[in-house]
Amino acid sequence: MTESLKIPDEKTRKNSVENLKKVSRQLDILGLEMDELLATIEAELRCQRRERLERKYQH
Repeated sequence: MTESLKIPDEKTRKNSVENLKKVSRQLDILGLEMDELLATIEAELRCQRRERLERKYQH
C-alpha cells in the first residue's frame, strides 16, 4: 500500500528547523574541539620525537 506524505504543521516545521540549527551549531563546536585536541596531540608527539632525536645524537 502507498502511504501519502503528511506535511507537518507550521509550528512543528519551525521547531524542527530550530532543533536542526541547534544540533548543527553543536556539531560545529564539537568539530572545533576535536581539531584542537588533535593539534595538541600532534604537538606533543612532535615534542617527544624531537626529544628522542636529541638524546640519540647527543651520545
